[in-house]
Amino acid sequence: MFINKTENGMNNACGRNVFRFRSELDISQRELAERLQLIGLDVDKNAIQRIEAGKRFVTDIEIIALAKVFEKTFEELLTE
Repeated sequence: MFINKTENGMNNACGRNVFRFRSELDISQRELAERLQLIGLDVDKNAIQRIEAGKRFVTDIEIIALAKVFEKTFEELLTE
């Protein structure tokens, strides 16, 4: 059987880093969503909340956009 969750049961590997990088920028989930929308990614505050909580899968397109907003590499976003 294929399992598509992390070892701790989360649906993504970047949620904790999204929270950490957002906190370092001192911006709200809503402001992060707005910044992502400015570069063409249609997400809202609730999507950010679910990503950070590990309850939502994150696509490769979203990883690219998040890395741009945070000015981080993909590796930084995906590793602890």
